[in-house]
Amino acid sequence: MNAPEPFLGVTEHTPVRHHILSVLVENKAGVLSRVAGLFARRGFNIYSLAVAPAESSAKFSRITMVVDAETTPLEQIVEQLDKLVNVVAITDIAPKDAVERELLLATIRTEVNSRTPLSDVVANSGAAIVDVDAHSITVMLAGTPKACDLLEAQLEEFDTIELHRTGRVAVPRLGTSASA
Repeated sequence: MNAPEPFLGVTEHTPVRHHILSVLVENKAGVLSRVAGLFARRGFNIYSLAVAPAESSAKFSRITMVVDAETTPLEQIVEQLDKLVNVVAITDIAPKDAVERELLLATIRTEVNSRTPLSDVVANSGAAIVDVDAHSITVMLAGTPKACDLLEAQLEEFDTIELHRTGRVAVPRLGTSASA
């Protein structure tokens, strides 16, 4: 039996379980460690974490986290984050109001004469081949978490050497307001 995708989204029968927090922090040594430590000490679970410099400024970084809002109230998570000195701003992006993407990179062992099935999976999933050698192909998909889950499941029938996923990044959809 396949496990369901961790993010359940909004449906008539299923409440939102995960929330996306976009946290703008000072780009200083130890900030990510303090944020992760806060979550560990409080027993909060982080399902996905992505960090990169924010905008064009080297002064700030943006941490995008998908957090479990079912076991710990979102307000409590935000309050605890807001107490950290290096946190500049916190934005809660409701999943229904977010544009989310994730990157999947996978290197698959394959010989030159048996690449057609893998090429078909890549073409049908919207992925791209980004590296090829005599014994392997590396594929990439930048897509929704669900699209990455589907490709990952399809790649299980192949001899995967390595598979990596970045974690989600998100921005609010135009015309929606995220809370800070």
